[in-house]
Amino acid sequence: MQEDELLGLRNLGKTSTQWLHATGIHSLEELRRRGPVGCYCAVRARGFRASKALLFAIAGALQDVHWNQLDPAYKAELLDQLRREEKP
Repeated sequence: MQEDELLGLRNLGKTSTQWLHATGIHSLEELRRRGPVGCYCAVRARGFRASKALLFAIAGALQDVHWNQLDPAYKAELLDQLRREEKP
C-alpha cells in the first residue's frame, strides 16, 4: 500500500485526511496550492462537519507546527479570510 503523504503531516489524522481525500486533495503540494481556507471550505462543501480546528490544523500542517502554536494574529487572519469566502 502506498504511504499517505497527508497522514504524515503534523496535525492531520485519519479522519481529516479522509475528508481531504474526498475533496481531491491528496498531496502536500495540493494542500499548499489551495491554502488552509480553500481546503477547509472544500471539506465543508462536501458536507463534512469540520470545526474551525481543522482550519488551524491545516495551517499548522503547512507550517509544520502544532495548530495551537499558530500566532493568534494569523489565526484571526484565517478567520477573516474564511468569513469573506463564506459570504454569499
